[in-house]
Amino acid sequence: MSLIYLQTLILSLIQGISEFIPVSSSAHLILLSKLSNFSSSSLLIDVGLHLGSLLAIVVFFRKDLISFFNNKNLALLIVVGSLPVIIIGFLLYTSNLIYYFRNIEIIAWSTLFFGILLYFADNIKVTKKFNENLNIKNILIIGLFQILALIPGVSRSGIVITAGRFLNFNRYDSSKISFYLSIPALAGASILGLKDIINQNLQFNILTIFAVFLSFFFSYLTIKYFLAFTKKFSLKIFVYYRIILAGLLFVIVYS
Repeated sequence: MSLIYLQTLILSLIQGISEFIPVSSSAHLILLSKLSNFSSSSLLIDVGLHLGSLLAIVVFFRKDLISFFNNKNLALLIVVGSLPVIIIGFLLYTSNLIYYFRNIEIIAWSTLFFGILLYFADNIKVTKKFNENLNIKNILIIGLFQILALIPGVSRSGIVITAGRFLNFNRYDSSKISFYLSIPALAGASILGLKDIINQNLQFNILTIFAVFLSFFFSYLTIKYFLAFTKKFSLKIFVYYRIILAGLLFVIVYS
């Protein structure tokens, strides 16, 4: 396997795993790019990675998505919960302000702070259920929290799960909400990426397809096993991981 395919394999593994667990996929991909100068880290690969994750979530929850046609209330909740991050994300993207957040110091502090926040949220008492208590008010609060995920290191899944736990939903339901809201978020990221590809007259190649396939594979497995994990265990292992990661980043930034 040539070096560029090995690099794409590593990027796909990072994207597929970290997109759906509370550790920030964007932070890991940015860090890898900055610290290793991967030659395969490009617009085409980035779009391929997001497309793979999007396809994985769509395939995994295909029955739920089909049921949306018969459950307009749930579909409305997903739209409402996604609007804040889509609107703010679009504004930051078109103004290029979003790139000011892509530095290791910000990643380090956001990794630490929101990891600690997840710790406190995960100890909140469970009093609500997904099917009974998820409403416009709750999903809008979660959607506003999700805006913070535009900062690398925060973690989109992490902040949504944190918000869900603060609102008294259990880990499984909070994770499920995170997965549902990831569909518009990943679709938005993919659309913006495809727009840039068209503007730059780039064409998909075998390497990009390789990235889509691998990202899909790792994403699907992560979704499956993370949901099973949340039924039996706390999220403290991710908190500890974030604290250790932040510590290593502080050494890099301030040494």
